[in-house]
Amino acid sequence: TLLDVLRYQFDLTGAKPVCEDGSSGANTVLVDGKPIMATATLALSVVGKEIRTCESLRDDPVTHAFVESDAQQCGFFTPGFVVAVRAFLDKNPNATEEQIRSGLNGNICRCGTYANILQAVISLVKGT
Repeated sequence: TLLDVLRYQFDLTGAKPVCEDGSSGANTVLVDGKPIMATATLALSVVGKEIRTCESLRDDPVTHAFVESDAQQCGFFTPGFVVAVRAFLDKNPNATEEQIRSGLNGNICRCGTYANILQAVISLVKGT
């Protein structure tokens, strides 16, 4: 899978092997700007495409907003959320709170920091 290649050949461990089917969102990566689940994607299917992981978002405003809003969790789900938020905001830079909630419902957080994640995204939309 793409997740195996990222983790074990390129040592990019941000995307997490939390589930086999990608239902948690913990292994979200961007392929040509589109969020996909790395556990459910064959590496050969993305040859020649731009792949971005949470590691590439180190200096991204999304990452900084997560820190400022205390939206990071235990570490298993945060990277997938950061990538999902980047993809969501690229398509919906002026999203409403309702659109944010709906747009990010494919990611889960067992630590329960949804309110802080929502605040982080709202702050980005508002430019604060």
